Amino acid sequence: MSKEKIKLTKEGYEKLEKELEYLQKEKRSEIADKLKHAASYGDLSENAAYENAKEEQSSLETKISKMKAMLKKAEIVSHDTAAGWVQVGSKVKVKFDGMEKVFEIVGGTESDPFAGKISCQSPIGKALLGKPKGAKAKVETPAGEKIYEILEIS
Repeated sequence: MSKEKIKLTKEGYEKLEKELEYLQKEKRSEIADKLKHAASYGDLSENAAYENAKEEQSSLETKISKMKAMLKKAEIVSHDTAAGWVQVGSKVKVKFDGMEKVFEIVGGTESDPFAGKISCQSPIGKALLGKPKGAKAKVETPAGEKIYEILEIS
């Protein structure tokens, strides 16, 4: 297993902790109830409901293990709004292709492009990191090179 730290914002870390707690306490209990109910049908060798519940339990345990490992390797990063350059946790207003858009630079596991959260490991995230307001960043995309001008950083 890689010893590389996983960068997360404080909010992302807390969200992951809450989800893990939910999975361990509530979801495990729900699946245990499903197993118990399915087992009450009798012959387990031909019981599809029981097999489905066992698969769901296995999937859940795998997810819990991965989340625990992720939290163990997590490095909470905070950004200094006075620093004047793009960091993990920064909200960045950029202009490209004649449009303006706001991105929040987050750790890789927190990315949600539809919510404007882009990973610090993505091509755009990497290109913006460390740049000050007014700087331009070149990003290679499948449609060709794009230039992102940094308008604001917060």
